[in-house]
This record gives sequence, C-alpha cells and structure tokens, in this order.
Amino acid sequence: MSKQAIKFYSKPAGGWGALRSVFKHIHAQGIVGRGVSTLLRANQPDGFDCPGCAWPDKNHHSTFEFCENGAKAVAAEATERRADRALFESHTVAQLAAHDDYWLEGQGRLTEPMRYDAAQDRYVPTSWDDAFTLMARHLQALPDPNQALFYTSGRTSNEAAFLYQLFIREYGTNNLPDCSNMCHEPSGTAMKEQIGIGKGTVTLDDFDAAEAIFIFGQNPGTNHPRMLGTLREAAKRGCRIVVFNPLRERGLERFADPQSPADMLSSQGSAIASSYYQVRIGGDLAVAKGMAKAVLEAGDIDADFIAAHTDGFDAFRADVVAESWTTIEAESGLTEAQIRAAADIYRQSHASICTWGMGITQHKHSVATIQAIVNLLLLKGNIGKPGAGACPVRGHSNVQGDRTMGIYERPSPAFLHKLGKAFDFTPPAAHGHDVVSAIEAMLAGEAKVFIALGGNFAVATPDADRTQAALRQCALTVHITTKLNRSHLVHGQDALILPCLGRTEIDIQASGPQGVTVEDSMSMVHISAGMNAPASAHLLSEPAIVARLAQATLPHSKTPWAWLIEDYDRIRAKIAEVIVGFEDFNARVHVPGGFYLGNSARERNWQTATGKARFLAHAVPQDLPIATLRAQHPTQTVFNLMTVRSHDQYNTTIYGLDDRYRGVFGHRRVCFINPADLSALGFKAGQWVDMRSVWHDGHERVARRFLLVEYDIPAGNLASYYPETNNLVPLSSMADRARTPASKSVPVTLSLNQEQDAA
Repeated sequence: MSKQAIKFYSKPAGGWGALRSVFKHIHAQGIVGRGVSTLLRANQPDGFDCPGCAWPDKNHHSTFEFCENGAKAVAAEATERRADRALFESHTVAQLAAHDDYWLEGQGRLTEPMRYDAAQDRYVPTSWDDAFTLMARHLQALPDPNQALFYTSGRTSNEAAFLYQLFIREYGTNNLPDCSNMCHEPSGTAMKEQIGIGKGTVTLDDFDAAEAIFIFGQNPGTNHPRMLGTLREAAKRGCRIVVFNPLRERGLERFADPQSPADMLSSQGSAIASSYYQVRIGGDLAVAKGMAKAVLEAGDIDADFIAAHTDGFDAFRADVVAESWTTIEAESGLTEAQIRAAADIYRQSHASICTWGMGITQHKHSVATIQAIVNLLLLKGNIGKPGAGACPVRGHSNVQGDRTMGIYERPSPAFLHKLGKAFDFTPPAAHGHDVVSAIEAMLAGEAKVFIALGGNFAVATPDADRTQAALRQCALTVHITTKLNRSHLVHGQDALILPCLGRTEIDIQASGPQGVTVEDSMSMVHISAGMNAPASAHLLSEPAIVARLAQATLPHSKTPWAWLIEDYDRIRAKIAEVIVGFEDFNARVHVPGGFYLGNSARERNWQTATGKARFLAHAVPQDLPIATLRAQHPTQTVFNLMTVRSHDQYNTTIYGLDDRYRGVFGHRRVCFINPADLSALGFKAGQWVDMRSVWHDGHERVARRFLLVEYDIPAGNLASYYPETNNLVPLSSMADRARTPASKSVPVTLSLNQEQDAA
C-alpha cells in the first residue's frame, strides 16, 4: 500500500510510470511470469479480449495491445490469491462488510458456490445443483415474473448475454436493468432519435484521417488509456485536439507511449491537446451551442449536405441565433472568445470527430447535450465521411454488445418477433424495469428476487444507502462473479455467490475449448479465448450458469439449453437468426480481427422518423437542479460535485489507493476543490470535510471524512471518487428521458468534519 501523500505529478501520462505500475500489480498478485505471458495474449487474434474498457484494437499483430489499467484488470483476474471457503469460515458477513472495497477485491478469486446461512451470518459452501434448485424454487414461487429483476454487467459476453435475455423472456419478463442504464443510455436515446442509430459512427481508421478531434467530458488517460496512443498519433500528424473538461487531466495534456523509444527517452512525452478549455460542470451544451452559433454567424456550413440529408435546420438556426452570448458564457463558464476560437478550429477542419464520455451522459440534460454535439457535426456534414463522426466512448468491454444482444428493458416489437420465432415462444411485450425503477420496485416491495450477471450493483448505483436497503428486502439475491465485492455482503433473506470463469481462462465444454465474442465501442465484433487454467475446478462459464438456471426454472422450455452449451457455435448460429447484422456469424467472427457490424448513419442512411438526420433545437438550460437549489439555499454555498474514477480503479473495482496523475497517493476519500473556494469558505487544504447532498425529497445523504485537495477545477465545482460518493446521488436525480443517474452534477454542501486529527 502506498504511503499517504498529496503531491503534484509532473510527468506525462503513460511512460515509465505506467510500466512500473504494470509490474507492481502483476508482482502483487504473485504472477510475474504467468502475468507477462497472459498480457501478451491480451487483445490478440488468438487470445482474449481485455476485461477492461471497450476501446478497439488498432493492430492485431503488434507485440502488445494492452494498457496500464487493462494490465491491472488482467492481473486481478489471473491472480494467485483465492477467496476460498477458509475466508468465509473465518469471517462473518458483518466482519467482511467492515473492510473497505480495496481489501475485498484483494482477497482474490472465488472458488466455489456459496450460500448465505443466516444462523451463522456466514456464507457456506453449496453445490451447483443445490444453488440452481434454490434459484428455481424462488423464481417459480413468484406470483408474477415481473417481481424478479435480472441485472447485467458490461463484461458479459455476447453468448452469455443472448442466453440470459432469452431465459428471462421465456420466464416472462423484460426486467433487464443493466450498466448501460447508468452510463451511455443518453447517447443511444439522443442519437437514435437524431441520426437513426444509437452507436458511434466512426472507426479507428477515421482517427487517422481526422483534421480535428473534439473531446467532451472524457478522461481517456484513466478510463480508456489505449485511446491515448490513437490521440498521440493524430496530434503528431497535425490533427488539432480540442478538450472540454472541468478538471485538468494529465492524459489529455501529455502522453509518453511505452511503445515509442523516443517518448520513453523524453521527460515530456508527446503533447495531446492543442486547446484545453475547463468548462463548468454541465456546461457542455452551452459550449456546443455557442460553437454552432459562431459557425452559423460565419456562414461556414455544408449547405449541400444539410439540404440533401437533414431536416429541421431552419428552426434550429433560428433557435441558435436567438440564444444570447451572455447566457452561453454564464452557463458554460467559458468566454465568447474561447468558444469562438474552438469554433474556428472546427470551421477550418474538413473532417472532425466529436468524442464524449460519462462527463456528458450523467446529467439531467445529457440527451439535449449530445444532440447539441451532433447538431454541430451535422452543420458541416461531419457524419458519413472519412475522418469524421460521432464517437461515444463506452466503458466496460462488452457493454455495447450486451445491448446489441437484447439486454434492454424496452425491446422493439421486431426483435421480440424474431426471438419468439427462433425459439417457438411468445416473449412478453410490456416494458421492464431499468436500474432506477428496479431500485424503486425493491424499495416498494414489488420485486422479490434479484439476480446479477456480474457487476457490483449495491455500490455502482445511485443513492447507495437506499439501494442497499432495497436489496436487503429481497427474498433472494444472487451474484454471478469472479471476485468478492460489497454487493455480496448486502444480501436478501436467501443469497448465493456463484463463481464463474474469467475472460483469461480456458472454457472447456463437450465439444472442446470455447471462445466467446464481444463488441467494442466502434462496432467491431471479435472472438475471445482464454489461455489460463481456471482458478478452481468448481468454476462454470457464464453461458453454462445461465443455461443450467434456465433448465432448472423452465422444465417445459423448448429451448435445448444443454445442447447449446456443448458448442458455443450453436449459440452464435441462433444469434445469427435473431440479431440483425450477425448473418454468417460463425464464419465471420473466426476471421482474425473479427468483423465490422456496420452503421447506417455512417452510410448516410438515416433510419429516423423523418428519413433524414435531424437538427434538434435545445435552449441552454438555466434551471438545472444546481441553479434551483442555490436559489433555494441563499445562505449556503452549494457546490456542483462530479463523481470520478481514480487511476487505480475500473468502475467500482479498486486495484489500489493511488491516483498518480492527479497526485493522490494512498488516499481515496478526497475532495478536489478550487483554491478560491477554499479561501471563501475559510477552509484549508488538508482539512477533513463532510459532504451533504442538497435535494428536495427529505432524505438525508451524507458522505463523511473527505480530505480537501486543492486542484485546478472551476470555482463552484468539486470532484470526488465513486463509489464512495454514490450515496450522495439522489435516486430521482437523473437524465431527462434516458433516466441515467446524474452522478456528474450532484448539489452538495461542505462542513468541517469534527474529527480533524483522525488518520
């Protein structure tokens, strides 16, 4: 564990610091030799897909295609450590829950199915047969299938996800909340309405041809480190990279590519951003609209594209012209001159890409913001030509693929028809629960069984205290997972932990070793095959767990569950029957590198309500919750808090206690604050504060003991790590229409913690 310290990090992202970190993590997991050989198979044609982020693979024949944080994920999965029955014999659930998330992760791989024993307050070993019998009994006893909830993590393979949604719909519900509900749901909602498809329109080749790249609300240095190599190559050939982000992030400033001898010999690395604008939290809609205003005022638009491929332009133009620069400046936190300078770069570029992450999607007005960004692209015809397009960068490695496979609480009638025809049943048509409504249903006692295929639902979700109370009201909670996490300790009356194979492990079924498939952020589908022996002889694959659960629960199902599991090619053949774009799936995916699914908007085939790409006007919002609550609490300083990852974590998985690029070592309970705000409050860096959510529903939400850290962030804004601050996010604070928790704009107040001297 690192010594606690706050110190400025002067080096570029990547470089020797990244290499030292990779070695430290594989050494800590006791797998130096095997860890290196495993990493060399990551993202290779004959290897496994990284269980980390969904950034595509550029070169399938390079020496290595992994990044620092991908290496952490691989090391954590391939670890020698075991969370076996001895751990559970020596700890009650209450004792386990007293440890932090880093300690829980550090116990290693789970080795056998475990059932909660209330009399002992312990998890005890159980057999797979008994586990499936228990789950089936609970599910069959429910008077309504809609009282069961089935969550999915973005690490789940296409094959497991397809079988999972099939089982759930044969069971009789569309209750399929998933991690998309908490991240890029607004991207899909916004773009499908506007350009006819909810996926990004670019490929990696477009980054080679782009003349300008605009990055909104994204920190690739921590969240998608391999993207930095792509940005570095673009910057070196003269592409302008313009960043809009509240925090100064090292990965967006400078990067030393570990595969570049020149970068590794330099203390500075390569510059990434040519312009860096620290927009106020939630101010990106104002920025995009201001840039559109400058472009329109200059008359520098692609009139032929607009006439041939779009509608709504006249109304959009009138709305933009009417928007005042005073409002744009006030809401964005940038000056008119700064926005015009960014617009000039956009105007001068013949091919531009706009990328964004959860700094855009996790706001009340996220759908409108994304549509404002797409409006900007449409103005100059920057969709459907080389080097240009929209690029929402997804998080987990197969979060996009899971949605493609039908993990969606609001399935289309066309999808349900094809699914029912392929498997000879009538799927339910009524929409199911998303993440927020699933929590509400548990709180109300309307949902009794919760089954999670991966993930860490209890702490990944908003309003964590209420979410955990909701889970404890369930009759049964089940977690299919590789490692112990806090969700397993927040259990129903009955509870199971079911250990599964990881991405790096060999999956042997009746026909021999199997591969699974994933879809990355740019719609490339490729196969993944593990190389390591399983962590335990008692592990089952995710597809096998789903199939055996279906067999136990649905004894009269016409689906040949056991036969499908014998050879995953059989699952893929059924996927090809149901999912558009997967024709000849088996033949195409076994080609090295896989295949591209295609994108209708990239072909300028606009599958919208009007048959064209749509300009959609949105006013710059001045009545967001932060503004309203500041007006309602004039005697208090109400800050806008954004939750972020540290560099030593991936989603809720904590690999270590350092955030190297932000200069935080050995800490996680920190609050980044502007020095002027510290002075105005009369506080000092190094003091401990409590954060209180300011909301209108009467629930008290407090996160205690966070260290104040001076940081380059706009005044009035704060940043802190999740999941430690997820309890501050009100359940009812979410994106309009998309219902994604507004975790990047949480109104809070600060007060000094009463135990300032405690370590």
